[in-house]
Amino acid sequence: MQNQAEVAAVAEAESVAKIHVGAAVKEIGMKIVFAIAAVVFVAAVLVICIYLFVRAVPAIGQVGVFEFLFGDTWLLGSGYYGIGNLIVGTCISTVGALIVGVPIGLLTAVFMAFYCPKWLYKFLKPLTNILAGIPSIVYGYFGMQVIVPAIRGMVGGGGFNIITTSLVLGIMILPTIISITENSLRAVPKSYYEGALALGATKERAIFRTIFPAAVSGVMTAIVLGIGRAIGETAAVSLVCGNVPQIPTDLSMPFMTLASAIASGMGYSSSGFPLEVLISCAAVLFVFILIITILIMLLKRKSR
Repeated sequence: MQNQAEVAAVAEAESVAKIHVGAAVKEIGMKIVFAIAAVVFVAAVLVICIYLFVRAVPAIGQVGVFEFLFGDTWLLGSGYYGIGNLIVGTCISTVGALIVGVPIGLLTAVFMAFYCPKWLYKFLKPLTNILAGIPSIVYGYFGMQVIVPAIRGMVGGGGFNIITTSLVLGIMILPTIISITENSLRAVPKSYYEGALALGATKERAIFRTIFPAAVSGVMTAIVLGIGRAIGETAAVSLVCGNVPQIPTDLSMPFMTLASAIASGMGYSSSGFPLEVLISCAAVLFVFILIITILIMLLKRKSR
């Protein structure tokens, strides 16, 4: 009996050892998979950065940094490569999109997180996901067929202007801002909200003075992602901005962004120096996103 017990104990110990070894092997294997995924991600970003700047720097140097960045004439087929007007147009359309999208997105997120009935939430949440999945060209076509005629009737002109572009981009960034902001608000511990109510704050004051400051990191992330989409949007903007490389002096004038200039220029600049200039425009867009991301990171760190 003693021998049988010893044999059983040894067998059990060997089984436990095999389980531990198998678990250790799986853990090491998953670490390797995760490390490979991280390396691939970093490599992809580096390759894109290197490609853009290797192609862009010589072209910008040939045109001239000042002339390229601050020149007011963009005629790709005629050899005029000043993107100053395009940069201004990109900034105007982005600011307009934020003016439209950020207040609506934040207030909608508050409604969904704190006020929305369950039966309505079951409808709004999938609707938000559907809006996020609609292709950009569909937004652009909707803007061209619906918003452009409406704006033309209200402010005059052709309807392809800052207002139309801001409305289209503002609608496009709504799903991103709503989803991330709502998740950030729900991630704040309920004790913050309950504590503010216990101290005599109203529901609205507890939300905007307690919950929002606690969720500021997620809210800023949502806004940054919205800015990124607004700056880099191409298809929709190309259909509604008018594609005229000028600085608009009123809301009814057409304009052009860097992204729409790249899209329109690719049709007849598939090679040669004009293609290098278009890649330089893409590099400028990349730098814009990088600067905005760094600024937001600094703001988030300061707020913490």
